[in-house]
Amino acid sequence: MSIALLACLGLILLLAGIGAPIAYAVIVGSLGYLAISGAGIGLAGKVLMDGMYSSFILLAVPLFIVAANIMNAGTISDRLLQFCVALVGRFRGGMGHVNVVASLIFSGMSGSAVADAAGIGKIIIEMMTKSGQYTRGYAAAITAASATIGPIIPPSIPMVLYALISNTSIGYLFLGGILPGLIMGAVLMVMNYVLASARGFGIEEPVALSELPRRTVQAFPALLMPAILLYGIYGGLTTPTEAAAVAALYALILAAVFYRALTGGAFVDILIESARSSAAVGLLIGGALILNYVVASENIPNLLAARLSDIDISPLTFLIGVNILLLLLGCLLDATTIILVILPLFIPVCRALEIDLVHFGVVAIVNTMIGLITPPYGVLLFVINAVTRIPLGEIIREIWVFLGVLILALLAMILFPGIVLWLPRLFGYEG
Repeated sequence: MSIALLACLGLILLLAGIGAPIAYAVIVGSLGYLAISGAGIGLAGKVLMDGMYSSFILLAVPLFIVAANIMNAGTISDRLLQFCVALVGRFRGGMGHVNVVASLIFSGMSGSAVADAAGIGKIIIEMMTKSGQYTRGYAAAITAASATIGPIIPPSIPMVLYALISNTSIGYLFLGGILPGLIMGAVLMVMNYVLASARGFGIEEPVALSELPRRTVQAFPALLMPAILLYGIYGGLTTPTEAAAVAALYALILAAVFYRALTGGAFVDILIESARSSAAVGLLIGGALILNYVVASENIPNLLAARLSDIDISPLTFLIGVNILLLLLGCLLDATTIILVILPLFIPVCRALEIDLVHFGVVAIVNTMIGLITPPYGVLLFVINAVTRIPLGEIIREIWVFLGVLILALLAMILFPGIVLWLPRLFGYEG
């Protein structure tokens, strides 16, 4: 390991340790490497230009962020929740089931776990605690756990980022996430039912079945968005980036024209907030591009692949080992950092071991989403604490059971690749 690389890693750890944003730490550390190695700081500009402006797919990130923010600002979330209450609220642990089903539906619109938790999550927590049957910690915990499904079922911002670093088809990644997302929802609903029965949570007053058609009609335009996105991509009508633009436009028409719930001032606020969120992601992408150049210059991925080939490691052992590492890193790092900085190290090894990159990508993204609810640095736990003021201690006490069943679902995806690859293969994927 060269002195320049040691200096780079030291700077990143030092700056992150004193509380600097990880994007700034990565950028400064990478620039330090370029300066010490004699490559010249100007090279960073070329790497950024080549990476950011030649990747058309990156445009999908701000567009999905805008779509999610519009969904949260209008009455779309309320209508979806009323539909979910009528659909599954009548069963034991009804509001918990509503929470999970709402996340499953909303995940087909936002592509962001944070947008899910901060938007529809805040509303459902208030509904659960208002009934008096659920503790604040339980309502917040199941909300955080169900929000992890957001980036698994398409559209998915993390999958867009993974496609960027792995040169994998984003369309097949989106397809690969559908069944795992549904399985995550199913295990959360089963655990919610078990806990509701054990703790004696009451059954909500059922909505009359005659009311279900009316609520379905009210929510139907919003429910159409995932279908429009998937048909556009897999019907060959749009690229994933164009589908993101369609999603943003459809959300705008829905909120402003159809539901008449979006004012001009609110729309300006949405654009400003979306620009801030996109800039934060863009900074980290820029830093990761430079750092990935550093890693490639040091030939680390190829050295790692050669070392693992020498010890004759099996693909399954490698996958389990990487996922244990990612679960540990998820306790400390956010998902975007892991995807952009850590995963590129393992992609050459996956190719050498003939591990399918769609399977690896979906499993790794599920893993990083689980990391969003893993103490001590679970981003979703902090988001829900910020928007509801529920103490972190109460949320963490209740999160462990949901964390456990999600890890079991992750293990099933590792052991049985068909869970991820069945749908892509159905649509012609040959990996």
